Amino acid sequence: MLRRGNAVRRGLLNACWLAEARLRGFELGEQIILNGRPCLQRHPGSRIAMADGVSLNSSLRSNPLGCFQPVVLRTLRPAAEIILGRGVGISSSSVCAARRIHIGEGTFVGAGVMIFDNDFHSPVGEWTWGDAAADNPKPIVIGRGVFIGTRAIILKGVTIGDRAIVGAGAVVTKDVPARCLVAGNPARVIPQD
Repeated sequence: MLRRGNAVRRGLLNACWLAEARLRGFELGEQIILNGRPCLQRHPGSRIAMADGVSLNSSLRSNPLGCFQPVVLRTLRPAAEIILGRGVGISSSSVCAARRIHIGEGTFVGAGVMIFDNDFHSPVGEWTWGDAAADNPKPIVIGRGVFIGTRAIILKGVTIGDRAIVGAGAVVTKDVPARCLVAGNPARVIPQD
């Protein structure tokens, strides 16, 4: 009885958070699951779209590693885009676009991953910093069926090929070929036997 009650509660909360996303102008497919309340912020004139079957895990118990923060999806300026393909799963991670971030079908993004297509603040004058994303953002394209390990960082201008694996804690500064394993800082291709 308790499990059924918890399932009903989760379903009601999921419906509320999806309604909030729609009110904020998000484009939502079918059967989207929001485990815990994500942090969703769409800049006016930008686009955030989630295809069918996307799952965002923000609650503590929704990921075996635990979620120390909610999923963050945020666009920083007009015309920026975040596109999540069918069946994408994201846990406790930040995706922040000033231009374009596309995450392909069936890709899993582990807990604590950061994906951003810009450098955020640029130096201005001798001792100050400029507005967020005033630099030259470069799009990020992550292929289909990619696995991005916990606490990896994907930097601007990177393309990750289909079925690639990004190791935990990797800092990806360059393109990753399809079906390769990369790890380290900066991330390098790891030969497989």
